[in-house]
Amino acid sequence: MTRGARVGIDLGTTHSLVSVMDGTRPIVLPNGLGETLTPSAVSVTEDGSLLVGAAARARAVTHPESTVLAFKRDMGTDRVFRLGGREFGPEELSALVLAELRRDAEQALGQPIVEAVVTVPAYFGELQRRATRAACDIAGLHVERIINEPTAAALAYGLHQRSREFRAAILDLGGGTFDVTLLELMEGVIEIRSTAGDLRLGGDDFTDLLADLLVKKLDEQHGLRVGDSRVARARVREAAELAKKRLAGAAETRVPFVDLPLAGGRVASAEVSLSRDEAESVWIDPLLRMRAPVERAMRDAELPPAAIDEVLLVGGATRMPCVRRLAAQLFGRLPLTSLPPDHAIAMGAAVQVELKAGSSAVEELVVTDVAPFSLGVETVFESSGRHISGLFTPVLDRGTVLPASRVKTFRTAADGQHTISVQVYQGEHSLCRDNVRLGAYQVEGIPRKAAGEEAVDIRFTYDLNGLLDIDVTVHSTGQETSFTLEPTAGKLTPEQIAIARQRLKAVKLHPREALPNVTALARAEALYVTLSGFERERVALAMNVFRTALERQDPEPIRRARESLNALVRSAS
Repeated sequence: MTRGARVGIDLGTTHSLVSVMDGTRPIVLPNGLGETLTPSAVSVTEDGSLLVGAAARARAVTHPESTVLAFKRDMGTDRVFRLGGREFGPEELSALVLAELRRDAEQALGQPIVEAVVTVPAYFGELQRRATRAACDIAGLHVERIINEPTAAALAYGLHQRSREFRAAILDLGGGTFDVTLLELMEGVIEIRSTAGDLRLGGDDFTDLLADLLVKKLDEQHGLRVGDSRVARARVREAAELAKKRLAGAAETRVPFVDLPLAGGRVASAEVSLSRDEAESVWIDPLLRMRAPVERAMRDAELPPAAIDEVLLVGGATRMPCVRRLAAQLFGRLPLTSLPPDHAIAMGAAVQVELKAGSSAVEELVVTDVAPFSLGVETVFESSGRHISGLFTPVLDRGTVLPASRVKTFRTAADGQHTISVQVYQGEHSLCRDNVRLGAYQVEGIPRKAAGEEAVDIRFTYDLNGLLDIDVTVHSTGQETSFTLEPTAGKLTPEQIAIARQRLKAVKLHPREALPNVTALARAEALYVTLSGFERERVALAMNVFRTALERQDPEPIRRARESLNALVRSAS
């Protein structure tokens, strides 16, 4: 492998970022705008070129029909997103974000990225993990290890506390997912005890509920019906996101709406007040949903809340006071945020990539992980001459420390049976149809005997890279059959990945050197539509000065006008 840098990547639902080890500590790298967080957003402009990151996120307010957000939630599915007359799968959209991260990181480091560790939610199943690997391949990233987000956060915390011994609960509430991991740190060894989560619960859900409340207030207090206008809905949702952030530090805030397009073609302006108590009243359901994974993780680890020494909060959504309060109630202690909640996962991924490389900076640190789901096979149950098929029998239970190897013995179900179809599933339900099918393999040459007289051992060997090796041994003959379910052998084949890579190469990306200017204007435009009066005039004037500088194409006036516009947007946001 050529010389270059090794990095950790947090591929998030809302934001993504890159970290690298700087001596003995991980640091987060700036992107092309000098910011640490790159929005996981893709938008198509009027000329058909694609924007990735901050400019795309800003356009979600003004051009929602041509912008895609939160596609991480659809990883591992067949969902198709349409942008600018083209179709993209969630893997391709994620690959665009990853490619942007790679380019920015290489620019910041001045050398190529030769290897990366990428994080995924602990409760991502095998299909989502395969999709993430496919996205990495499409983006041209060399990734051998994908690790769970809470595990990465544990590495970031554990790096600085190697001399301590303690049990910790990590609550990771990002934009789209919620994970809980219980771990134990002893003499530099981080042992994951259990993990649980909810793939459809995150900060975005809190924002959506707040947006619904704002729509209701506009109707009840001002008689303004938002209707189904995508632009109006996007404007209200952006207002809800800003209000959610303000309410993290204030008991009440005011939310203005200027020239909001309404049902029936009306345009109106209004302002509504919003209190933290009102917000938390509509957040009761997601807060209650957070309890179930916590309780499941505690049961699996066989630990009571009193046995937890530290509660660590990870993910931007954990800044909400109600989330911190819930964590304190569940464990009877105040949670810690000694590392920036948005940065901890990427920092831990940087630690992991150095661990994998055997770096001396982390030589005293060891981490184990656990299987987030049970893995098993389809079986048949016979009773009184009746057969019940489609049953799920686990071979390797969730919570098993990885790497692991487990074996179970099964018997033939029919007279004269000479083949066995090993149908592999992942999940916790008793019926296979309710779990996720990972693959199958046909074992031939079973001696023909009466039902139940021939036995086979099925062994699952699962490693830290997500490779599942399956060995089948026939008792009477000793015949052995082995096959592997590889993470890259899932939804996209190597041929499909190559095609996707070529497709993305043909996509017209907005010129990188122009991105600071495009982003500044997109952010200012997104703010402009929310303002009124003097503040709106100030933003308009700054935008026009900037546009004039761009027309003249003189670099120094452009830089000054852009900095002035960005400062105004920051102060008014």
